[in-house]
Amino acid sequence: MVRELNVWFFGECVGVLTQDAGYLSFRYLPECLESSQAKPLSQSLPLRAEPFEDKVAKPFFAGLLPEGDKRAAVANILKVSSKNDFALLDGIGGECAGALILLEPGQIPPAEAHASESIEWLDEDQLLAVLEKLPKRPLLAGESGLRLSLAGAQEKLPVVVREVPVKDDLNHFEIGLPKNNIPSSYILKPEIAGIDGSVYNEAFCLALARELKFDAAATKIGRAKDKTFLLVERYDRFLEDGQLRRLHQEDFCQALGVAPELKYQNEGGPSIADGFALVRKVTTPSAPNLLRLLDYIIFNCLVGNNDAHAKNFSLLYSQSGIQLAPLYDVLSTAVYSDLSANMAMKIGSKYRFDELHARHWVQMAEAAQLGAPQLKRRVLEIASELPNLAKELQAKFESKGWSHPIIAQIVFLIEGRCTTITNRFSMAG
Repeated sequence: MVRELNVWFFGECVGVLTQDAGYLSFRYLPECLESSQAKPLSQSLPLRAEPFEDKVAKPFFAGLLPEGDKRAAVANILKVSSKNDFALLDGIGGECAGALILLEPGQIPPAEAHASESIEWLDEDQLLAVLEKLPKRPLLAGESGLRLSLAGAQEKLPVVVREVPVKDDLNHFEIGLPKNNIPSSYILKPEIAGIDGSVYNEAFCLALARELKFDAAATKIGRAKDKTFLLVERYDRFLEDGQLRRLHQEDFCQALGVAPELKYQNEGGPSIADGFALVRKVTTPSAPNLLRLLDYIIFNCLVGNNDAHAKNFSLLYSQSGIQLAPLYDVLSTAVYSDLSANMAMKIGSKYRFDELHARHWVQMAEAAQLGAPQLKRRVLEIASELPNLAKELQAKFESKGWSHPIIAQIVFLIEGRCTTITNRFSMAG
């Protein structure tokens, strides 16, 4: 049986995703290719008349979907196979990362002028009910009017947020569900089961990146009764003339044509050198983007984010050209003794921080075609600034009522790592 989904890109139907005998293919429509404004969906799907077969199409489109247990739960709710990317996209592909909407033939996206009519605003009890429902119904899959998809294995939900007069000591905003395929503005992340203080952890790490003047996703911490959650502002959405609009983006795995299940380097996924090569090839101008990527890698190492795999770095297709997307999904995993001590991507030849010496950074610089003296200088600059900034930010969080024991553990870990890395560079001469 042949099935099709129309792929809408910035409000235009540009192509067709087809499933035939269990295999995916994608083709751009002739009218799209004839347009002078035509843009490809991905670096791995350049504009061309010939269809892309399963091996090429699958990594990009599968990369729009949740992973692991969340994917399996969504499939169970939709009564489809967890291996059926097409059926999953049919069920939840209405609000995806980037500027894509996938719809059955004959359907069209909602008119942006009427998007506000499709937001279901939640009071505190309704929000609490949503938070309690998410573990069993990821992305609220199967609920009427909701077709929401986000990559990753963590519990999360695309939502719309609006500022309101102060309701209580913590929440200065209201949260709504974006129905009928309209864009969301934030990603809601509940506490991760078994990861104590994950909301405060990620909020602190991203705020610390901004203290370093890095371009990092903005966050808010919220609470519904006894449940704490994180709101991460979407960098692939923006307001224009009062309307929420989409920007396109794709993660490094999608851009490189790598399946999401291979996102870790030790499983065959992209390396740091692959990321630098991609940024060097496609961004304009490349020099500032390469420096930003270097900063992100150093920062992830020093805050102990061992889960910085290739799906946690993205390209953003902005009006000024292709740029490295802001830093996102930064969690200090190293503060949890039961999580892996291995980094998602090697620095030089090492996966573990405790085995990392100056020579391994030099190896990384050589593989990424960076100047070793410049890299060394930047590592030491960040290592010298980070501990004091972390202590100052800890005090700021406490003054806002955002205190949690995990923050002190992160600050302690950062101090230790920065001292270690400074000493090891000094010993190397």
